[in-house]
Amino acid sequence: MAKKTFLEIQAQIEQLQKEAADVRQKEAGDVLMRIKEAIAVYGFTAAELGFGSGPGKRQVRKIAGGTPGKKPAAKRVSAPTPKFRDQDGNVWSGRGPRPAWFKAALEAGKSPDDLMAK
Repeated sequence: MAKKTFLEIQAQIEQLQKEAADVRQKEAGDVLMRIKEAIAVYGFTAAELGFGSGPGKRQVRKIAGGTPGKKPAAKRVSAPTPKFRDQDGNVWSGRGPRPAWFKAALEAGKSPDDLMAK
Protein backbone atom coordinates (compact mmCIF):
# COMPACT_ATOMS: atom_id res chain seq x y z
CA MET A 1 0.00 0.00 0.00
CA ALA A 2 1.48 3.32 -1.06
CA LYS A 3 1.74 6.09 1.51
CA LYS A 4 -0.40 9.16 0.89
CA THR A 5 1.02 12.66 1.09
CA PHE A 6 -0.36 15.33 3.36
CA LEU A 7 -1.90 17.17 0.38
CA GLU A 8 -3.59 13.98 -0.86
CA ILE A 9 -5.11 13.41 2.57
CA GLN A 10 -6.25 17.06 2.76
CA ALA A 11 -7.94 16.69 -0.66
CA GLN A 12 -9.62 13.50 0.51
CA ILE A 13 -10.87 15.26 3.68
CA GLU A 14 -12.33 18.10 1.59
CA GLN A 15 -14.11 15.60 -0.69
CA LEU A 16 -15.54 13.71 2.29
CA GLN A 17 -16.72 16.96 3.88
CA LYS A 18 -18.55 17.88 0.67
CA GLU A 19 -20.14 14.44 0.53
CA ALA A 20 -21.17 14.71 4.20
CA ALA A 21 -22.77 18.12 3.59
CA ASP A 22 -24.73 16.75 0.62
CA VAL A 23 -25.95 13.70 2.58
CA ARG A 24 -26.91 15.89 5.57
CA GLN A 25 -28.89 18.25 3.33
CA LYS A 26 -30.80 15.34 1.73
CA GLU A 27 -31.48 13.67 5.08
CA ALA A 28 -32.60 16.97 6.63
CA GLY A 29 -35.03 17.48 3.75
CA ASP A 30 -36.48 13.99 4.30
CA VAL A 31 -36.80 14.58 8.06
CA LEU A 32 -38.51 17.94 7.52
CA MET A 33 -40.98 16.32 5.12
CA ARG A 34 -41.86 13.63 7.72
CA ILE A 35 -42.28 16.28 10.42
CA LYS A 36 -44.62 18.31 8.21
CA GLU A 37 -46.65 15.17 7.46
CA ALA A 38 -46.96 14.38 11.19
CA ILE A 39 -48.04 17.95 11.94
CA ALA A 40 -50.70 17.74 9.26
CA VAL A 41 -51.96 14.31 10.40
CA TYR A 42 -52.05 15.09 14.13
CA GLY A 43 -52.89 18.79 13.90
CA PHE A 44 -50.09 20.00 16.16
CA THR A 45 -50.04 23.74 16.80
CA ALA A 46 -46.94 25.91 17.02
CA ALA A 47 -47.55 26.26 20.76
CA GLU A 48 -47.73 22.48 21.21
CA LEU A 49 -44.43 22.16 19.38
CA GLY A 50 -42.84 24.71 21.71
CA PHE A 51 -43.07 27.73 19.44
CA GLY A 52 -45.07 30.83 20.38
CA SER A 53 -47.10 31.04 23.55
CA GLY A 54 -50.25 29.51 24.88
CA PRO A 55 -51.40 26.11 26.09
CA GLY A 56 -48.94 23.33 25.57
CA LYS A 57 -46.02 25.74 25.76
CA ARG A 58 -43.25 24.25 27.80
CA GLN A 59 -42.64 26.24 30.94
CA VAL A 60 -39.06 27.27 31.54
CA ARG A 61 -38.17 27.37 35.20
CA LYS A 62 -36.44 30.60 36.17
CA ILE A 63 -33.10 30.19 37.82
CA ALA A 64 -32.50 32.55 40.67
CA GLY A 65 -30.21 35.37 39.69
CA GLY A 66 -30.32 35.16 35.94
CA THR A 67 -31.74 34.35 32.59
CA PRO A 68 -32.50 30.70 31.76
CA GLY A 69 -29.59 29.18 29.91
CA LYS A 70 -27.11 31.67 31.28
CA LYS A 71 -24.61 30.75 33.95
CA PRO A 72 -25.11 32.70 37.15
CA ALA A 73 -22.38 35.20 37.90
CA ALA A 74 -19.65 33.94 40.17
CA LYS A 75 -19.85 35.19 43.73
CA ARG A 76 -17.06 37.52 44.68
CA VAL A 77 -14.93 36.34 47.53
CA SER A 78 -12.83 38.92 49.29
CA ALA A 79 -9.19 38.15 49.85
CA PRO A 80 -8.41 37.13 53.41
CA THR A 81 -6.85 39.80 55.60
CA PRO A 82 -3.09 39.29 55.91
CA LYS A 83 -2.10 37.88 59.29
CA PHE A 84 1.65 37.84 58.63
CA ARG A 85 3.84 40.34 56.78
CA ASP A 86 7.57 40.82 56.22
CA GLN A 87 9.66 43.90 55.47
CA ASP A 88 9.68 43.05 51.73
CA GLY A 89 5.89 43.31 51.48
CA ASN A 90 5.17 39.57 51.40
CA VAL A 91 1.90 38.69 53.12
CA TRP A 92 0.20 35.49 54.26
CA SER A 93 -3.26 35.02 55.72
CA GLY A 94 -2.16 32.19 57.96
CA ARG A 95 -4.29 29.74 56.01
CA GLY A 96 -2.94 27.00 53.79
CA PRO A 97 0.67 25.87 53.55
CA ARG A 98 3.35 28.20 54.83
CA PRO A 99 4.91 30.24 52.02
CA ALA A 100 8.64 30.01 51.33
CA TRP A 101 9.33 33.55 52.58
CA PHE A 102 7.66 32.70 55.93
CA LYS A 103 9.67 29.48 56.32
CA ALA A 104 12.89 31.32 55.42
CA ALA A 105 12.17 34.02 58.02
CA LEU A 106 11.59 31.38 60.72
CA GLU A 107 14.85 29.63 59.77
CA ALA A 108 16.62 32.99 59.99
CA GLY A 109 15.59 33.26 63.64
CA LYS A 110 12.36 35.27 63.48
CA SER A 111 9.30 34.11 65.38
CA PRO A 112 5.73 34.12 64.07
CA ASP A 113 5.02 36.98 66.48
CA ASP A 114 7.77 39.04 64.81
CA LEU A 115 5.99 38.58 61.46
CA MET A 116 2.48 39.42 62.69
CA ALA A 117 0.81 42.07 60.55
CA LYS A 118 -0.11 45.17 62.47
